[in-house]
Amino acid sequence: MDPARTPVIIGVGQINDRTEDPFAAMDPVGLMVAALHAADQDGGGGWMQAIDSLAVVDQISFREMNPVVDAVAAGLGIAPAYRIQTPKPMGDSPARLLNEAANRIGSGESIVAAVVGAEALRTAAKRAAASGGDVDHNAMRIRHKGVAPIYRQRYGLTAPVDVYPLYENATRSAWGQTLAEAQAESGRTWSLFSQVAADNPNAWLRAPKSVDEIVTPSPANRPIAFPYPKLMVANSAVNQGAGFIVTSLAEARARGIGDDRLIFVGQGAAAHEDDDVLARDSYTASAGMRVSLEQTLAANGLTIEQIDLVELYSCFPCVPKMARRIIGWPEEKPASVVGGLTFGGGPIGNYMSHAVAAMVDRLRAGDGHNGLLFGNGGFATYNHSIVLSRAPIPGVRFPHDFDHQERTAAVRGPVPLVDEDYAGPGIIETYTVFYDRAGSPTNGVIVARNPAGNRFLARVPGDDAAGIAFLTDGSVDPIGRPGVATVAADGLLEWRMTD
Repeated sequence: MDPARTPVIIGVGQINDRTEDPFAAMDPVGLMVAALHAADQDGGGGWMQAIDSLAVVDQISFREMNPVVDAVAAGLGIAPAYRIQTPKPMGDSPARLLNEAANRIGSGESIVAAVVGAEALRTAAKRAAASGGDVDHNAMRIRHKGVAPIYRQRYGLTAPVDVYPLYENATRSAWGQTLAEAQAESGRTWSLFSQVAADNPNAWLRAPKSVDEIVTPSPANRPIAFPYPKLMVANSAVNQGAGFIVTSLAEARARGIGDDRLIFVGQGAAAHEDDDVLARDSYTASAGMRVSLEQTLAANGLTIEQIDLVELYSCFPCVPKMARRIIGWPEEKPASVVGGLTFGGGPIGNYMSHAVAAMVDRLRAGDGHNGLLFGNGGFATYNHSIVLSRAPIPGVRFPHDFDHQERTAAVRGPVPLVDEDYAGPGIIETYTVFYDRAGSPTNGVIVARNPAGNRFLARVPGDDAAGIAFLTDGSVDPIGRPGVATVAADGLLEWRMTD
């Protein structure tokens, strides 16, 4: 091991801005600057002017400010030679930026690297409301306004909250679970998250919730997209920032950082699915997720029994449920050190920076020796996993190639063709139902296969009480059931069951 090429995290910082006056509250740049100042202090101070690499996670709360990386540098009073802002606010971004920072330390390109991100969607919404502007309650959906809808969007599959339920319903069926069994598993997982958040001073919501509170629809827990109620989806209405500072072991020791404060960066692995959510081999699994997690453990020479703490990305229950099955993480153990995106807070692309900070805090506190971080971005599209440890990991060297896309392509199943012009009989591959803010169904969406095996979309109108009940009451499993899609007056297909 070469100490000059061994990356370690020496400082982490997290900020929650709960300022009531939205015009006095911090914007994303202010949150990022505050988070890195906190990381500097956590590292003993004096690191700021040494930062030669600054990586920022893209933000959407104040889109008119983008790109913000130069503004963050100016706010910190630094002029790093290397500056980058991710092209999009993806959930895997912080893990990827950590891996890239470790590679730059390992190659000698950088001595001190900082990674940071923030969102102020709570502030942005309050400012818009106070100014009489349009408030969109779905942070990701607003990014598509003014753009001509593509095929899936014409059926309502626009934002992540529309798409992840397709995986939830497909995996439930593939795992042989009833609706009640699957919801109970989600409720147990999310209840554990809420307990973690209750003990985490940096979590946004710190009131523990029972399984029944999480799975039962109510005025405070309205249905969003079947089968997810509000307490099962990411909470983006937050003002949160988080960042961390990475340097070499040699530099940390030269500056007098004690071994009890050092957290070693292990190797990571990235893999992704097709950007088109209709060009997936199935909705029952993710080859990219599997490869990312399995290759990360393999690259660090670790088994799951040697992992003490995990952060399995939790925008929606299907993600950590798939991930824990891949690695064998027990359901009874919390799959988060933050509290999940519902309770810890869901600042769009930057949640995993909070996970890095929380994992560092927990490892320093002696709660474990090795921690596994898994970030997921897009529409179950981008996967990046990485390990943190209290000690150097034998055999790990930097830089390393963390791209495992070739391996992912080799294990992925065949992808069906999408037939946008088809109308006729088919069977349900997966589905969801959307609800308005009053909790009434607006429409269902069916992903179906035609007799040739091609994939197509159809809708179930919200006023089709029998059709909506068939999809949601749990009396039968809709997946695999036959139906017929016919063209409606607006040109979209409508689905009718035939058995």
